[in-house]
Amino acid sequence: MTSRGLGGSCAAGGGGRRMTGGGKRRSRAGVQGLEQCEKTKDIKKRRSSEADIPNHLCHEVETCYRLKMPEDFYHFWKFCEELDPDKPCDALQASIGLQLVGPYDILAGKHKKTSRGDVNFSLHWRFFYDPPEFQTVLTGDSKMQYHVGYFRDVPDELPVWVGENEAKKGCTISQVGDNIFAAVKLVLSRKLKELPDKKKSGILKAIDEKLTETAKKMGYSLEQKTVKIKQRDKKVVTKSFHGAGLVVPVDKNGVGYRELPETNASLKRICKAIVEAPNDDQRLKAFAPIQEMLTFVQFANDECDYGMGYELGINLFCYGSHVSYKLFSAPFRWSSLV
Repeated sequence: MTSRGLGGSCAAGGGGRRMTGGGKRRSRAGVQGLEQCEKTKDIKKRRSSEADIPNHLCHEVETCYRLKMPEDFYHFWKFCEELDPDKPCDALQASIGLQLVGPYDILAGKHKKTSRGDVNFSLHWRFFYDPPEFQTVLTGDSKMQYHVGYFRDVPDELPVWVGENEAKKGCTISQVGDNIFAAVKLVLSRKLKELPDKKKSGILKAIDEKLTETAKKMGYSLEQKTVKIKQRDKKVVTKSFHGAGLVVPVDKNGVGYRELPETNASLKRICKAIVEAPNDDQRLKAFAPIQEMLTFVQFANDECDYGMGYELGINLFCYGSHVSYKLFSAPFRWSSLV
């Protein structure tokens, strides 16, 4: 279900090919839009300086998580160190209810006495509905399991944006900017609006001013929808259940992705029937449409349209409950999704 399984895409041969699998490929116009988007350079302001973080800590973070971390991740750590030198992870806890977690635990030295083999960093601060593409770095309201994290389209590349999710409500991941400063700015704005006693807003306004000043100095946009995010959105081939959208490699012939034979709404109804089945026999019957789609996915994989299986896998994962459990435990061809 991760984006690691997308690899490259195969070039289509000669003339048009007959497509099996119950879906249709992205239109040529859509492919041209992707090509144009890929040629467009990201508009980024030059950072005034790199964050002053010891190299061995940066190396440890990226080695443990096997992910490249963006510079704003380290700059935000320095920002919180200025707010609370003794406990940077808790610098925003009392004021806006946010805590630095995940890879920030390594910068804070919380794993010094822990063997690297004792911690599964792929699951560290990963909530129930979080797909592998979503890496938590901030947590908030524990009742709603609110958390903020980086979203990646490709595991060995930098994040495409920062998102938020409330696991108690479901799997939806919403964009909150292309860096952590923008995400926290949004949380601050909400807190200021919700504050019943405006006289107590002094602390929040002070943090907001300091954050805005730091972000401006470092060249980070505080917009929720930046040019970079808009460019990425144009590459999305399908929204998927979590709403963050999926980006897969599609070549000039449109090879790489084809639509599922079911809409999101109908796929959710199928999943609902599986979850609400009174017994395993009825549940297996309700799985029939999924089994058929797995066959379509195999056809799509044979013709290098790997995005179809990726979409189905992510959607089933996001639905959770018996759907994922039964696919893993029952003799279904789950391997065709990855």
